[in-house]
Amino acid sequence: MRVAILAFGSRGDTQPCVALGAGLAARGHRVTVVAAGRYGGLAGEAGLGFSPISVDPLRIVESEEGQAWLRSGPAGFVRGFRRVVEPLAERLAAEVDAACAGAELVLAPALGGFGHHLSERYGMPYALMHFQPSEPTRAFPNPLVPLRTLGAWGNRGSYALIEGLSWLLLGRMVNRLRGRVLALDPMRDSPFRSARAGAVPVLCGVSPVVVGRPADWPPYVHLTGYWPLERPWSPPPELEVFLKDGPPVVYAGFGSMAPADPGATAETVVAALRAAGVRGVLQGLPYGGADDMFVIGEADHAWLFPRVAAVVHHGGAGTTGTALRAGVPGVICPFFSDQPFWGARVAALGAGPVPLPVRRLTAEALAARVAAAVRDGGMRAAAARLGERLRAEDGVARACDALGM
Repeated sequence: MRVAILAFGSRGDTQPCVALGAGLAARGHRVTVVAAGRYGGLAGEAGLGFSPISVDPLRIVESEEGQAWLRSGPAGFVRGFRRVVEPLAERLAAEVDAACAGAELVLAPALGGFGHHLSERYGMPYALMHFQPSEPTRAFPNPLVPLRTLGAWGNRGSYALIEGLSWLLLGRMVNRLRGRVLALDPMRDSPFRSARAGAVPVLCGVSPVVVGRPADWPPYVHLTGYWPLERPWSPPPELEVFLKDGPPVVYAGFGSMAPADPGATAETVVAALRAAGVRGVLQGLPYGGADDMFVIGEADHAWLFPRVAAVVHHGGAGTTGTALRAGVPGVICPFFSDQPFWGARVAALGAGPVPLPVRRLTAEALAARVAAAVRDGGMRAAAARLGERLRAEDGVARACDALGM
């Protein structure tokens, strides 16, 4: 089949999509990844087709306006969405439409309902991809709600709340795009409900070892395991020497999340690592470097994380999965969105200390958590056992099987 995979997020969202595409291609299907142009190399390495979109979410997030938007709180986030994202939406919809016109199957994230719109326009089936356990359940709240539990009915209701707010935010824009770009009539209800009414398959690229499958999920929701991408990467020789020569090394990086004051945050992280008695590999933190700190640019986390003693990160779904598979403790400093959920899960599994929200980041608090991650034998053993179980899974194969492909 001709399969289009829509990957609209950062590298942590795109890389699993490429891994899934590679699994489908190995079974004889023709796969095109639709993503920001910067990720064309990932698709090319995997032997997949690639259709670039000019709307780059990472560039938006990294911009001064984008950072102010992310820090603006719930009401400001809604207002900023219209200012930052909506002007780009028509171009994005047109590019996605052109990329998927000849597809026989579309795999898409839930946000925006692109899978539903394309299926309605062209008649091809679609499946949803989740990188968080986002199907309604009584077992736990929506991962975007930073609470452990609201009770069985409150937990389930939190999904309706988040989806309702999303449709309130996006609905008018979505219907404008359906008319202007896709020549479709307006939707009366959200694509979330339409997908459930049609029992559209859901591929949740999370391990059941990390989040147990809720008993009330319907059979069309598949908790497949992670979708890791195996790719060649040649590290700088200086990095290999640094990793082997001296006290334990801890990775620290916050992905596409930029703190309000990156320089001050870098100084805090470095002070914390030194207070914990470890050396550091720093990514995305503006620091001049020193004998005990190695500053890197692009790096393959799947190669790097197993070679460090612990990983300090923001708690994005992709980074969390890669760190857990590496079998080393994770120190999560969540910014927003689903990141507090992953921080809580890592701590509950014993694979890391209690998360430290970035707004409360101090050298003392981070040093204490890093020291525990590096020296607590029980935590290190739990992380190692978890990593071994995750590496034994084949989430890509399970996802392909769930699609009947």
